[in-house]
Amino acid sequence: MSIAELHQLSNAEKLKVIEVLWDDLADADAVISPDWHAVELKATEGRVKAGKEKLWDWNEAKDYLRSRK
Repeated sequence: MSIAELHQLSNAEKLKVIEVLWDDLADADAVISPDWHAVELKATEGRVKAGKEKLWDWNEAKDYLRSRK
């Protein structure tokens, strides 16, 4: 399926495509995170331990981001 064909799908059809892709990725034997991801996680962990990073509840974060529009 081409990008142009994807654009022609209804929202319901696009959601189904996303669902199929997500399921396919979830079944992958090994999804390897890039090296930079481990570096960023370690840096974030350091900021949290130092009290320089705020942990957010997922719903709280979504509300905050939506309020900034």
